Amino acid sequence: MKKILAIESSCDETAASLIETEEHSESFEIKILSNIIASQIDIHKKWGGVFPELASRAHLETMIPVLTESLSDNLENIQEVDSLTVTKGPGLIGSLLMGTEAVNLLASLYQKPIIEVNHLEGHIYAAFARGQEFTITKQDIFPILALVVSGGHTSLIFMKDHLQYEVVAQTIDDAAGEAFDKVSKIMNLGYPGGPIIEKLAQSGNENAYQLPIGLKNELNFSFSGLKTAVLYLTKDPKTQEALEFNPGDLAASFQKTVVDTLILKTKKAIEEFAPKTLILSGGVSANSYLRKRFSRELSKFIPEESILIPPKNLSTDNAVGIAIAGAIKEKFSSYVEADPNLKL
Repeated sequence: MKKILAIESSCDETAASLIETEEHSESFEIKILSNIIASQIDIHKKWGGVFPELASRAHLETMIPVLTESLSDNLENIQEVDSLTVTKGPGLIGSLLMGTEAVNLLASLYQKPIIEVNHLEGHIYAAFARGQEFTITKQDIFPILALVVSGGHTSLIFMKDHLQYEVVAQTIDDAAGEAFDKVSKIMNLGYPGGPIIEKLAQSGNENAYQLPIGLKNELNFSFSGLKTAVLYLTKDPKTQEALEFNPGDLAASFQKTVVDTLILKTKKAIEEFAPKTLILSGGVSANSYLRKRFSRELSKFIPEESILIPPKNLSTDNAVGIAIAGAIKEKFSSYVEADPNLKL
């Protein structure tokens, strides 16, 4: 068994995870030993979104406590760690640097190899986590189609094998999570928009407002038109005067349209690529309404046991997915440079 220590700091969560992994001829055995996350939501609330300078400062303050807590109950000495894994990108450059430089220092001090991981890989591999201990097979799950939906990304990714990625569709403007935040701001609901809109939508009629689905006949996503449609229901576009609307109904209608869009595009991709396994991951996948509809409607095309969605605590940014991806990858380097525009 090898022990891997992972750090994730691409945006506004300082996260560390320690896992044990063992590779066999047909599978990887994974055991999660720790999953520590320091959230910055309270810091960024008053700004209505992530303030990059404050995010990097918060990472600097919490990095050592988070690392210490992730190791304290599982190791007598950090020398027991076999390798270090870190998010190289994409993300905010200041935030990424806090994680990459921490790993570079640890690697130099303790002579440990580094495994570089793309943030999206972390979201994809977090979906394999089933409890504290689980198995990831090497062959019979492919091809995989992964829908990664977060504040910065909305992408459909096709995988013929582990670590082989082809981005077959992505948003041409706002990501789905970004649309939730912007609509929440339009409706004066607060930040972060996702959980606020989800809660408010429970009291509303999801068919009260008819909202548009962008690029309906394509695989790519677009949410800017949906956001604008919500804006014009709350404010007259000519006079800029406020209009009356039902907040619960509008929240429910907006949420339904986002989920309709995600499911429609995924169905099209299933028809085109015929995957054996379907993954839903990323911060927006914590939305209960999306999780239920995704499983229910797409199980008509993919067996329900082959639809993988991470537990809610691993849907948002975390280091467990980074550690798992590192265990699969195991391609070592001695130094890592942050890349805010890293491609998958």
